Amino acid sequence: MKTRFIEMTGKQLAQVVNEGELNAHDLAAAGVHPETVVRVNEHGDIEVRRRDAWDVIGGLLGEYNERIKNVTGLDWA
Repeated sequence: MKTRFIEMTGKQLAQVVNEGELNAHDLAAAGVHPETVVRVNEHGDIEVRRRDAWDVIGGLLGEYNERIKNVTGLDWA
């Protein structure tokens, strides 16, 4: 089965994360800024776009599916 993602900006990701997940300091340390391109797969893994690759920087817990859809207006692709 093909892995599906929802892409978003770092600013949107900051709106999605809950307590116990990545915080603002963690995001900044991973190189995530408001304009950074990130994506989340259906398993909740967060990946940040680098120049030539995607890096996994952490994960989301719980009901992230609806949080992501509400913030981005997108569905898994």
